[in-house]
Amino acid sequence: MRNIRNLSSLIETFYHTGLVYKSPSNLSYFWNFGIYGTLCLVVQILSGIFLAMHYTSDIGLAFDSVEHIMRDINLGWLLRYIHSNGASMFFTVIYIHTFRGLYYSSYVYPRQLLWVIGVLILLIMIITAFIGYVLPWGQMSLWGATVITNLVSAVPFIGGDIVIWIWGGYSVSGSTLTRFFSLHYLFPFLILAIVFVHFIFLHEHGSNNPLGVKFDRLDSIPFYPYYIIKDLYGIGVFLIFYSLFIFFLPNYLGHSDNYIVANPMVTPAHIVPEWYFLPFYAILRSIPDKLLGVLALLFSIIGLMIIPFYNYISIRSVTYRPYSKVLVLIFIFNMIILGWLGGLPVEQPYIIFGQFSTLVYFFLLFILFPMFQKLELNFYLKSCIRKNK
Repeated sequence: MRNIRNLSSLIETFYHTGLVYKSPSNLSYFWNFGIYGTLCLVVQILSGIFLAMHYTSDIGLAFDSVEHIMRDINLGWLLRYIHSNGASMFFTVIYIHTFRGLYYSSYVYPRQLLWVIGVLILLIMIITAFIGYVLPWGQMSLWGATVITNLVSAVPFIGGDIVIWIWGGYSVSGSTLTRFFSLHYLFPFLILAIVFVHFIFLHEHGSNNPLGVKFDRLDSIPFYPYYIIKDLYGIGVFLIFYSLFIFFLPNYLGHSDNYIVANPMVTPAHIVPEWYFLPFYAILRSIPDKLLGVLALLFSIIGLMIIPFYNYISIRSVTYRPYSKVLVLIFIFNMIILGWLGGLPVEQPYIIFGQFSTLVYFFLLFILFPMFQKLELNFYLKSCIRKNK
């Protein structure tokens, strides 16, 4: 009897949160990217489970096990390309989802915790993708892991000990690969759990909308059928885009050096991470001091979490804040520039460009955004006073 009641409660919860849940009537397709992100997460977990059945986390066999998946396992090539390109699709979707939240001020009261949890998901995604990039054990996997994990040595006093603990030895070795494989298998399930918490906070206060106004019953529509149909259409278009990379450009977003087995005696000419790390990598290497560079790298991500706590916006939508709209567009363009610079050699003039773009990133995020929001609010209040007179 208790099981029947629990099942009934579960069905009722799904009915109220997934079908008759009230949503603003003016949501655009930019609000679909949360669903695309959830789809990518599920695809990554499922494809990863099947890949793990054939992968061997041993430095002598890891590279060959990946080639075994590609050449000998039925549809193994498809699983590998779904997973490797799925990471790029996942980050593309989440970056657009994040920029949409930044553009439409989805982080302001009462959705601060929703935003913080979303940035936390992004941070864990970055860690998960990095340790997953090590697993094929190609040249870029080995040297990327060596460079990035060595950054921890910048921590005063205990940094060197932490690096040895992460490696499981005095260099990136078999112990490193084994623990990275374990964590890469575990973290997606952690992300899935946090995504559920993200959904709970979303349903608690409802979705933001392009106008930034609080919607009521008269201006809301049920999630089913309106937005479910819209999501299904968007998913279809997204899967077509995803399939283009899987079947026609499977290696376009990867690095050719990762098809060379890892060799600790040969350093690649130019060590670069995957494209979705490049903006943060450019910030890291634009600062000459190692410790300050690591702090800037961490703060470039964690700093996004604290936006709701120093930006108090009465007028949410950038539709009514033209200066903020321009600033957000400049911020997005600057991120693209940082991504471009992150893939270039560390030489002039790219070094000075990277330092300038890094300065622009933090200046926009922590100075210009709050300053212009206050100015726009003052202009708005003054214009209201003039009209009342």
